[in-house]
Amino acid sequence: MKVNEPFAAAAYIREIGRGAKGARSLTQQDTHAVFSAMLDGRISDLELGALLLAWRIKGETVEELAGMLDAAHASCGALACAAAPWSGGTASALPVVIPSYNGARKQPNLVPLLALLLAAAGVPVLVHGITTFPGRITSATLFEALGVPICASLQEAETQLADRKLAFVPINVLSPSIAGLLAKRNILGLRNSAHTIVKMLQPLADHAENRAIRLVNYTHPEYLQVLCDYFGNKPANVLLMRGTEGEAVADARRLGRMLWIGNKQQVVVTEGEKGSVPASAYLPAGLSIADTCAYIGDVVSGKQPVPEAIAAQVAFILQAAQCEEGKCPFPSIEAIAPTACP
Repeated sequence: MKVNEPFAAAAYIREIGRGAKGARSLTQQDTHAVFSAMLDGRISDLELGALLLAWRIKGETVEELAGMLDAAHASCGALACAAAPWSGGTASALPVVIPSYNGARKQPNLVPLLALLLAAAGVPVLVHGITTFPGRITSATLFEALGVPICASLQEAETQLADRKLAFVPINVLSPSIAGLLAKRNILGLRNSAHTIVKMLQPLADHAENRAIRLVNYTHPEYLQVLCDYFGNKPANVLLMRGTEGEAVADARRLGRMLWIGNKQQVVVTEGEKGSVPASAYLPAGLSIADTCAYIGDVVSGKQPVPEAIAAQVAFILQAAQCEEGKCPFPSIEAIAPTACP
């Protein structure tokens, strides 16, 4: 098939577009073909809208997510980033990948704080995401205000990872095709499958599943089991938790439940705190760029304490990042069966 040859999607729409009860899922191979064509711009606008809405209503299966992610990685840059000596020990630390696609709406966006704390420990951190989101404070906006440059190329990102142990790469730099699918939200008014896939991306080291620690978050409970099932069958290295407003950073007020998934093992790292969410006297009073950056600067410099929940998340990430390949980084914690993941 020629690269620009139109892709006929009607047969696939008939399968996934029969409604919540009548829809049938595609195979991984067929999903890969369809999603690749979507990324390549080879599907008409009418068919593309139908596919995006059909998957939105039906939900993606493990096989469909696998096909989509493979197609996404084929359209996505792969940055070189080697493991680095960890300042807390003698072992080398795997790089950490943090997706950031939601921004702050009700709570301060502390993704930059998490990234800065990890980088200060000597762990290479790649943050990828959107640069703007109307009505929300994005990580990109905060990084810029904090003096962390937004990478304009993959080469710049590799340099920043090597020199500063921290890089923010916009998704339109990492993959213009994926950015194009994300932008369909502005037309349809709804999220689509690409919004799930970007939170699963592994943009480092030829996209190898276990060559980086991925912080994967979910906002809707129904995605927890499918993510567990997907990563549970891969040589993954993932810390999975419910996001703070869709961002992969612990709620500064209270640590939530966190899972580590890797080497076909699933471990509950922490059950999280129960009860009502307490107020915190240490968090900034507002969500503005100035308030958030001032707070992050105070925490990084030691003027303010690191919130306990984020300190715990950093500790878990460092423990996972320095673990030898093929071993569970949390051996003292009992593993759970994949079906018991939630």
